[in-house]
Amino acid sequence: MTVDVVCVGESMVTFVPSVPGQRLAEAAAFTRGTGGAESNVACALARLGHTARWISRVGADPFGDHLLAEIAAAGVDVSGVCRDADRPTGVYFRTGDGEVAYYRAGSAAAALSPAVVGREDAWAGRVLHLSGITAALSAGCAALVHELTAPAPGRPLISFDVNYRPGLWRSGDPALLAVLARRCDLVLVGEDEAQAAWGLPDADAVREALPEPAVLVVKQGALGATAYEGGGEGVFVPAAAAPVADLVGAGDAFAAGFLSATLREQPLPDRLARGHALAAAAIGVRGDSLAALGEEAWGRLRA
Repeated sequence: MTVDVVCVGESMVTFVPSVPGQRLAEAAAFTRGTGGAESNVACALARLGHTARWISRVGADPFGDHLLAEIAAAGVDVSGVCRDADRPTGVYFRTGDGEVAYYRAGSAAAALSPAVVGREDAWAGRVLHLSGITAALSAGCAALVHELTAPAPGRPLISFDVNYRPGLWRSGDPALLAVLARRCDLVLVGEDEAQAAWGLPDADAVREALPEPAVLVVKQGALGATAYEGGGEGVFVPAAAAPVADLVGAGDAFAAGFLSATLREQPLPDRLARGHALAAAAIGVRGDSLAALGEEAWGRLRA
């Protein structure tokens, strides 16, 4: 069955100190949640009224149970998620100020590959959303992203969030992210990411390096974002001012807002504004996703 968006990638159980401001070494209690770029996008899109499916692998363990229950509760179709009896669900601990400890090596999701996820399943939506995080997890994961971005009949619109994480590329070359981005239709990347991964100084330089995507969005932090469509000039829309409780998950929220407006065929400035609105909502709550928002807030965002 065709859905609006299919998202493929790893999700993990997250633990954040229950007392804001505590470092991991100091915390005696943690609040459990879910985190994962692609599943965050799927959950936000489902909350916005779209049909979304998440494809991945999780362990046949209690943490896998938790992930499936929480993501399904957001309205996402999780029927494409496989349970792995031999590998665990990934876990990570983090604070609100950037301290992170990952326990994801050898996770169930790291075993994703073209043999596990077929094109017919991943291409079953109007949009397929991927991220560079998946490509960094293993050789099989990188091969999967390469396979799913191949030009072939029946391919949906491919959305790719670069999501450069230096810690995941210590033994790899982040130039692969540019190779993958050039195979996609819609690419989102932070200006800071492009500088760190590829040495590109600004949005125009990113567009020059990535001319193939029909739409390129360069996020510029608290300033806003510049988008390029076709061969046109960049369109800049400032970010929405908002109080900051936690910056984690803002990029995923922006991607969900931009994709939501794209599915509704809204003009480019409106797509950027929609992304900013979701990002502003995300940074106002603690956690990796927008799950903490109440129904009243979701109602305003849907409107």
